[in-house]
Amino acid sequence: MTTTVKTTPIAGQKPGTSGLRKKTPVFMARHYLENFVQSVFDVVGCAGKTFVLGGDGRYFNDRAAQVILRMAAASGAARVIVGQGAFLSTPAASHLIRLNKTDGGIIMSASHNPGGPTEDFGVKFNMPNGGPAPEAVTEAIYRRTTEITEYHMVEAQDVDLARIGRHDLAGMVVDVVDPVADYAALMETLFDFPAIRSMFAGGFRMRMDSMCAITGPYAVEILENRLGAAQGTVVNAAPLPDFGGMHPDPNPTWAKALMDEMFGQDAPDFGAASDGDGDRNMVVGRGIYVSPSDSLAVLAANAHLAPGYKAGLKGIARSMPTSAAADRVAAALGIGAYETPTGWKFFGNLLDAGRATLCGEESFGTGSDHVREKDGLWAILLWLNILAVRKQSVAQILQEHWAKFGRNYYSRHDFEAIPTDKADAMMAVLREKLASLPGTALEGLVVEAADDFAYTDPIDGSVSLKQGVRVLFAGGSRAVFRLSGTGTEGATLRLYLERYVPGPDGLAEDPQAALAPIIRAAHAIAGIETHTGRTAPDVVT
Repeated sequence: MTTTVKTTPIAGQKPGTSGLRKKTPVFMARHYLENFVQSVFDVVGCAGKTFVLGGDGRYFNDRAAQVILRMAAASGAARVIVGQGAFLSTPAASHLIRLNKTDGGIIMSASHNPGGPTEDFGVKFNMPNGGPAPEAVTEAIYRRTTEITEYHMVEAQDVDLARIGRHDLAGMVVDVVDPVADYAALMETLFDFPAIRSMFAGGFRMRMDSMCAITGPYAVEILENRLGAAQGTVVNAAPLPDFGGMHPDPNPTWAKALMDEMFGQDAPDFGAASDGDGDRNMVVGRGIYVSPSDSLAVLAANAHLAPGYKAGLKGIARSMPTSAAADRVAAALGIGAYETPTGWKFFGNLLDAGRATLCGEESFGTGSDHVREKDGLWAILLWLNILAVRKQSVAQILQEHWAKFGRNYYSRHDFEAIPTDKADAMMAVLREKLASLPGTALEGLVVEAADDFAYTDPIDGSVSLKQGVRVLFAGGSRAVFRLSGTGTEGATLRLYLERYVPGPDGLAEDPQAALAPIIRAAHAIAGIETHTGRTAPDVVT
């Protein structure tokens, strides 16, 4: 039986750069999840369609999955493919959408944000290409949330999502599938598994921290079972509703245990971590940290060593705040380099049009055209493939890369939970002074240009404005200011800092020391302390 429930709009259901994210109790409140999901179905259409459904296993994931299934059945969906236990990493969900040629998918995740009864939850819709919904669709969904008057729900028992196989829900087919198998098979087509297996057999040691999040089962199956890494290589491998109390964000601050091990005595050869939903990665060598911007550049320069990319790259795309290191690789390869706003959805058109093969964001996200999401485990496997072929350490590979291309020293400073009104006021004042900044000298630096980044999509001509303030200094250095759309309370100011050193001298400095003049200049230009009261960031990456 299908029930129609009367409802009224709930304020604030506006998706950010990757779906709607709020505190879990907000999603659990009466009508909240249902209003948003019905708005998605009303916008994209549901009758006769097939969708993928899964999430990162955080608190409320299991209950939300049952609600979404009953709503899909009530709206006339023909079939939903669900990961066993309602588990699916975000890249695996993207792959299932593409592999099965479905009409899209719903992913339950707040990505790298903490999980638990009082922490964060999220829902986003992915398109038939496997990528996040573009702004036109998310705006339509938001508009629908402001006018919704009812939602539809099948009254039925829960589907047994623990049992792989075909189920029936009020005439809708529910196919529960192994969440890992298809993704692992795809990885085998892209990478030289025999070479990586041989490297592990030769004594190569690795530590993979899955942070009690979704990549645990994927990493155990691929790294330990298929590639022969020692049992126990993957730590924190069981996905937990509260991520074991961890903050599942793979950066040096939150993956401190991994960093301590990699910089300690008898460190493994290679370290890696992934986040809540499996789309981000951190890579660490013995005694050396690899920034995401450098990682993208190194992967681009060496991708041809992996079977899936032996024909070369069509182009490289990066988010605007990501360092220009990858641009230098693109120039050397004679291929296109694209600078987009933050948000993986902006890469989708470039990938679909064959303009780009590799994409990356400084926020620990890297991926390629194999799916339409960033993919943490994919990036880790590509690094392993490169290490296996080149037979060098991470440090040696980085040093050779910098010697060839120069080094883009890079760091991101996050100032979290700033009162939104104060953050907005700071950005407004900063934008007002942009025209007067060129020619200004600070800390031995001269401002060459300053703007508010705008992007015109080269494929569909869509325009995105106010994507972050850039202050460009002479010589290839810069500071970028942007308010993040991934938090759930207050505003996070992200300050991105970059200094280019062409070499051969000056390539081995500590990044924070190398960036010190740019840090001081950025604070002065934006008046960070004056507006926010903050003198130091909460997180440095």
